[in-house]
Amino acid sequence: MNTKLLNARELKEQCSIVELLSRLGYEPVPRRGREKMYISMLCDGDTNPSFAVNEELGVWFDHGTGKGGNIIDFGLAYWKGEEFNEVIRKLQGAHPNVNPAKRLNATKHKKISVYVVTEVKPIGTHVAISNYLKSRCVFDEAKRYLREIYYYVEDEKNGKRNYFAAGWQNERSGWEVRNKIFKGCIGHKDITFIKDNPKKVAVFEGFFDYLSWRHENPFADHSIIVLNTITMLTRGIERAKAFSTIDVYFDRDKQGFLAVKEFIKQLPYATDRSIIYDGFNDYNDKITVATKAAPENTR
Repeated sequence: MNTKLLNARELKEQCSIVELLSRLGYEPVPRRGREKMYISMLCDGDTNPSFAVNEELGVWFDHGTGKGGNIIDFGLAYWKGEEFNEVIRKLQGAHPNVNPAKRLNATKHKKISVYVVTEVKPIGTHVAISNYLKSRCVFDEAKRYLREIYYYVEDEKNGKRNYFAAGWQNERSGWEVRNKIFKGCIGHKDITFIKDNPKKVAVFEGFFDYLSWRHENPFADHSIIVLNTITMLTRGIERAKAFSTIDVYFDRDKQGFLAVKEFIKQLPYATDRSIIYDGFNDYNDKITVATKAAPENTR
């Protein structure tokens, strides 16, 4: 028997989130449409289906936590507190019948869904994207740093489905795309780096947290590192080594605390700044609550 573990790339490309959830004991509720909906396994007390899986794209989104991503991102969220390599082992264990050699050979004969960007427009063109960014209270900041991305997905039957979302570009020219119901990446996954002050840098998990920080610090001149996924932690640490002052703004959850612990272990002079949004999961949660609670004439 071949006991070789699938690596992270192979897991993302070859393993089904729906199959994983089934093996963990979760089944979708009856529903028509492109996405399978589940009672969230990431939120305690969820009674209405709020966990969505787009099997065609291989991504999930939990409306209760506002998080989403690929199968590895799910593993990190589901098995909170586990190290990255342990999560990979658990994901492999949930697919015991996957023989890497056979699965890789099979995928050679299967057409993988592809993303094709057709248009890139300024923020403010599409009302649904604008409303989404306003709901996250970063619309003004988004106009400077994001773009509207229009794209289609071509499936194995050559069918095309059109989508649109707010997009944030990473170092490999891939697009992190978000809208009200979807979170994913078009192209290669990577960090995003914005060069400014050569001595100090601010580091964030996701771009909404960066935009939230920018909302409160419009004149700050820090260089910026956005991981775009916690699985890019090592890449972020390597890039941060060039700076003498490092401020880290990760989520205040188990995954975020473990990530900042590792960050400071590697770079002891880095500072955890998440106390700024203590009581909230992340920076965007803080400004969203604060903005929506403010009197209308003070916004």
